[in-house]
Amino acid sequence: MSSSGSDRGCCNSSRRSMSSTLPRILLALLFLSSIAPKSADGQFQDWCIADEQTPAEELQRALDWACGNGADCRKLQVNQPCYLPNTVKDHASFAFNSYYQKLKHKGASCYFNAAALITALDPSHGSCKYEVLP
Repeated sequence: MSSSGSDRGCCNSSRRSMSSTLPRILLALLFLSSIAPKSADGQFQDWCIADEQTPAEELQRALDWACGNGADCRKLQVNQPCYLPNTVKDHASFAFNSYYQKLKHKGASCYFNAAALITALDPSHGSCKYEVLP
């Protein structure tokens, strides 16, 4: 009996700990949702970027596909605002986002054969501005 008594003490304190942690988690989630970027009409903004875990060869294939199928890749050319940093990951991110923003209203996704993901953080940098459309 003494062991079952100690088990109850363990479980009860675990429940108390969990019940005091839950409101903190909910408060943190509420805070994070309030700071996510929103457009003028109150819609959440999102961008499509390259997944850093995707090998460069796969990113290059997806980048080429995006640029050939609707993405505006002119800003990725030498001496253009998004040429630097000159990495496959950075160029793919810009192209993926361009494709996604231009065609999401027609059902396009941010997938690119699992090479991309959605972010709520604006990936723009310096004079390279990533488009975001409602």
